[in-house]
Amino acid sequence: MISVTVKRFISYTQQPLKTVELPDYADVRDLISSLGLPVAEVGALSINRCQAMLDQKLKDGDFVDILPPIGGG
Repeated sequence: MISVTVKRFISYTQQPLKTVELPDYADVRDLISSLGLPVAEVGALSINRCQAMLDQKLKDGDFVDILPPIGGG
């Protein structure tokens, strides 16, 4: 098992930090699924302050930021 810390923003309001336990070799998509968050609600991701992709593997102790999509007209 690995443990990652998640900082999630909803409508650009920061939510409390959350620690999530995941199986070894989990990726960002697994993390999002474990949070019950639809992928369509994910706009930008970073792991340890570096841009990340959905299929990027997570490591124990990673810090993940999840931001909503940006809309506009």
